[in-house]
Amino acid sequence: MDYAGSRKGEPPQNLPLAGTEQEDQISIIGKTNFRGTEKLFGIKIPDRALHIYSIGKTGTGKSTLLKQMIIDDICKGRGVAVADPHGDLINDVLEYIPENRVDDVVYFSPADREYPIGFNLFENVSPEYKNIVASGIVSVFKKIFGESWGPRLEYILRNVVLGLLDYPGATLLSVLKVLNDTKFRRGVVEKITDPVIRDFFINEYERYDQKFRTEAVAPIQNKVGQFLSSTIIRNIVGQKNSCINIRKIMDEKKILLIDLSIGKIGEDNSALLGSLMITKIQMSAMGRADIPKEKRVPFYLYVDEFQNFATDSFAVILSEARKYGLSLTVTNQYIAQMSENVANAIFGNVGTLITFRVGAKDAEFLNKEFVPVFEPSDLTNLSNYNIYLKMSIDGVTSAPFSAKTVLPEFKKTNIVEKIINQSRSKYSRPRDEVEKEIEESTAAPKLPEEVLGPKTDESQTPQKKAQETETREKDENIQTSTKPSNLPEELSNVREIEDYNLNKWYYLTRTGFKKVTGQKIDDETTATASNREE
Repeated sequence: MDYAGSRKGEPPQNLPLAGTEQEDQISIIGKTNFRGTEKLFGIKIPDRALHIYSIGKTGTGKSTLLKQMIIDDICKGRGVAVADPHGDLINDVLEYIPENRVDDVVYFSPADREYPIGFNLFENVSPEYKNIVASGIVSVFKKIFGESWGPRLEYILRNVVLGLLDYPGATLLSVLKVLNDTKFRRGVVEKITDPVIRDFFINEYERYDQKFRTEAVAPIQNKVGQFLSSTIIRNIVGQKNSCINIRKIMDEKKILLIDLSIGKIGEDNSALLGSLMITKIQMSAMGRADIPKEKRVPFYLYVDEFQNFATDSFAVILSEARKYGLSLTVTNQYIAQMSENVANAIFGNVGTLITFRVGAKDAEFLNKEFVPVFEPSDLTNLSNYNIYLKMSIDGVTSAPFSAKTVLPEFKKTNIVEKIINQSRSKYSRPRDEVEKEIEESTAAPKLPEEVLGPKTDESQTPQKKAQETETREKDENIQTSTKPSNLPEELSNVREIEDYNLNKWYYLTRTGFKKVTGQKIDDETTATASNREE
């Protein structure tokens, strides 16, 4: 028993000990503390592929454990990614990065406003992964939307995302644009290869009446618009070309530090970017299916307070990541922070479970994992930096035992500024350059004169304007009252739709929008209006 009243547990006989195992084949976790015997131990690399989960109250030592493991990985030349919603963990890790790994660091800090790093989840997605990427993006927004989420919203957003994944140069900014900008939407529809998604836009979305469309898309516009109104978010997700290649980072064993400090960028922005980034890491890992299993270099993803970023698709990462060489180490404070789906995935898939001091409710929940060695009262009385754990050893979960975390035994290098500057020079772009690109890509489209009509003198009287409009319509032989009659049989399915942005009418065929003049369709003119007032 320690001074707090929690008991100690005997470690397994086959525990991987430092000095008895090849140094590069284990990751140090801590020291045993049974009957006064302290032995430094770790977890074998193959067992890390079964993932690690730790839980404990604030201030009990979770960050110390993560810091030790991360720095150990970095100093041993391994590839790692760290997602930190507070920034303190990453700040500590930066101080220990050795000189020989400076060039491997990719420092992603949204708070670095003057040098944003482009991150585009819509960029160059292979056809076989489009549905997976779409599900990931939709899951992110489902988490962010909370109670305002509904089946209709999910249906529309999923189709929009799938449509944009076929459109070159699409970004997260395009989600709003495809909903609001008719001309842009037509361009997207022309690029869609999936007939079901194409049919959604042509035969459903375009037929929504104004009231229904407004009600249906308002939640998307409000929530997505809320994020994109932030220059921090917009300057990152609005860049067409990503500045970082996650797959390359994984394959080349680089160091990706994702500083998502809530205090600097806000809680919602932190959650959005973190969720999108983890989704991208998942996609990149699954992309390794194109290389033999033995060539999939192990890569280690650490997520502190992971409930901030855990969507329903997180369960897929836990169940599928192992085969692609991605190993997770995640922490949080209490079980209720997770959705039931994510909690089930955690306790059903992780090979190593570590608990620091927890509350009574969590102690009762965890009791089934640690009986008969420990009781709930032991879990609630653990002193800081002390742990109970069940560890995967050669693929088999050990009996519960006790240990304590250790501070990193590595020396601080104090080259933080050098690390950040080299990362900034290679992976970011100047803010003014980024904002100019975004401004050009989001500018209102310049519509042809036949849609907008020629410029008129604002000093003209309404009567003169009306006369000129009537004359122009007659000269252009454009229908102004009813759908053309006596259309050829092959055009019998042509129908009319209203464009609420332009307040004009179009005629739509399966091959696109066509201009109707007189009794025939002008096949050489697309996306033009017949200028019929409602």
